[in-house]
Amino acid sequence: MTRIVVDAMGSDNYPTPDVEGAVAAARAYGVEIILVGDEAKIKPALDAQNSAGLKLRVVHAPEMLTMEDKGVALALKARRPNAKNSMAIGIDLMKNGEADAFVTMGNTGACLVTAYFRLGAISGVDLPTLAVAFPSATGSFVLVDLGANPDCKAENLFQFAIMGSIYAEKVRGVKNPKVGLVSNGEEEGKGNELVKATIPLLKESRLNFIGSVEGKEIYGGQVDVAVMDGFTGNVFLKTSEAVAKLLTDKIRDTIRGGSLLTKFGGMLIRPAMGSIRKLLDPSEYGAATLLGVNGLVFIGHGRSDARAVQVAVRVAKEAREADLLGATKSAIEESLRKK
Repeated sequence: MTRIVVDAMGSDNYPTPDVEGAVAAARAYGVEIILVGDEAKIKPALDAQNSAGLKLRVVHAPEMLTMEDKGVALALKARRPNAKNSMAIGIDLMKNGEADAFVTMGNTGACLVTAYFRLGAISGVDLPTLAVAFPSATGSFVLVDLGANPDCKAENLFQFAIMGSIYAEKVRGVKNPKVGLVSNGEEEGKGNELVKATIPLLKESRLNFIGSVEGKEIYGGQVDVAVMDGFTGNVFLKTSEAVAKLLTDKIRDTIRGGSLLTKFGGMLIRPAMGSIRKLLDPSEYGAATLLGVNGLVFIGHGRSDARAVQVAVRVAKEAREADLLGATKSAIEESLRKK
């Protein structure tokens, strides 16, 4: 049975969504859940759920990392051997073999730093990276880096491409994933110095590299993995989410403020609009995967509801069953042998 740690203190409205989602995941996917956090807060939320017969336990962590934790203070909390915050204790459970994956809806930077210090990076990986599945015209694509690394070198993007390709293959089930490098044009001569320096590395690799791509190719379904630095990736993600929300809100407002015939038409298309809204809802993708650290770590939105937590646990379960960590290590080792 897959064992998954859920940081019960992660979401903005902790611990209720975190606990509700974890219980739902234990019921739906047959996993063992370890809830980590302040036991005095977790217990009432857990008692309110129907968890009879489910594999659930609580591990007390009296402290938590928040958005206020930054710089040296964060580094100290992340690496201190006897750290008492929920992220450190939860990640240590995985490191010590008591769990298979760690899921949090908490501070992305805090989780990244904690995972890096406590688990270490995979041999051959310079920077861990965040990957997430996003909808396209033909299904979905993997976006990497989501925002972990604003400043990158060509070698970093090359490693991101390898790890993103393995994720698309092992977790998303895509055979021979098509990898595209995000640029301001399809032509090879375009792009900044980082893009130009990365292209030769990708061309010489065994990846199914199709060249530079723009947003229209990404959303058009021409790539399975879109590679970019973390600054670009974070702007890309947040802009995409904002535009999606703007469009659905505008359509809804237009229908509500329209004529009787318009409102009637709105009623007819309501099921279709519901499907589109679900497709664009970040909660349906659960969590981003932190690739490159020596463990399975998943980070979701702070505003996640119970559904998002449940889906994040499912993503973690699928990654564990696909041996994502082992496959990533093998792919990185192979890339090093070719140098």
